[in-house]
Amino acid sequence: MPKHKSTHALGAGRPRRKGAGSIGFLGGGNMAGALILGLLHAGVVKAPRILVSDVREDRLEQLQKQHGIKTTLDNHALVRESSVLVLAVKPQVVDKVLVAVGNEVKPDTLVVSIAAGISIAAIEARLPPGARVVRSMPNVAALALAGATGIAAGTHATDHDMATATALFEAVGRVVTLDESLLDAVTGLSGSGPAYVMLIIEALADGGVKVGLHRETALLLAAQTVFGATKLLLDTGDHPGRLKDMVTSPGGTAIAGLHTLEAGALRKTLMDAVETATLRSAELGVQMAAKMGLAKGQ
Repeated sequence: MPKHKSTHALGAGRPRRKGAGSIGFLGGGNMAGALILGLLHAGVVKAPRILVSDVREDRLEQLQKQHGIKTTLDNHALVRESSVLVLAVKPQVVDKVLVAVGNEVKPDTLVVSIAAGISIAAIEARLPPGARVVRSMPNVAALALAGATGIAAGTHATDHDMATATALFEAVGRVVTLDESLLDAVTGLSGSGPAYVMLIIEALADGGVKVGLHRETALLLAAQTVFGATKLLLDTGDHPGRLKDMVTSPGGTAIAGLHTLEAGALRKTLMDAVETATLRSAELGVQMAAKMGLAKGQ
């Protein structure tokens, strides 16, 4: 299961207006910072073509010093200069921001949303008719350039737009393209998943401490074991059951431990966690739509 990196250049392949070819981040939080780092690390875009706006001057100064990018406190200026506009503000302020600047988005601007729970319909309703939108659900592992992101095309998004969004998120990990109706499931699995894995790592480390290992040693071994097992799965493309069987010799230690995990219903518990988080994501989406004055499902 080798990793494929897109060579698509952001903003390439279209007639350019003045300032076109720039990628603007409306909001400079952790996920925006991760995407900027990934884009620069992968060579997808150069620092002078990245612009970030935020209400926090200290955050903008930090991003400018760290990456050499352009920053501004003016959302209107950011929208004017961006051919790709990444909507990276917190979900609860999306409506306020789009009401202020949404009508300034140009027809040839691609809007990529990373705002959880905000539907494509809700975003399109705050933009000029025909606006091109791609909605995404990245996860926190993007901060380590190892993220998992689901993307969905808006009503007017083109194949070129989807290729652009794919290039953006492949810079910080792996990308899958789905119908928007499945983004709640992505949220329940990979969006929330890092929390489940951190709990598993912590529990494994606690187990190591219980049987005599020092805390730091146990945590290192637990984290590296999860990392190594994941890398083995992704590199080989083998089914996890087959890789599990490689470790479980007859009458050995691993099968004894697996028996305990099955008795504790670990498999069922994790499946239930994904389902519960998916349902909660859908509920939050409905609540957000209601706050924005949209009908259920929009």
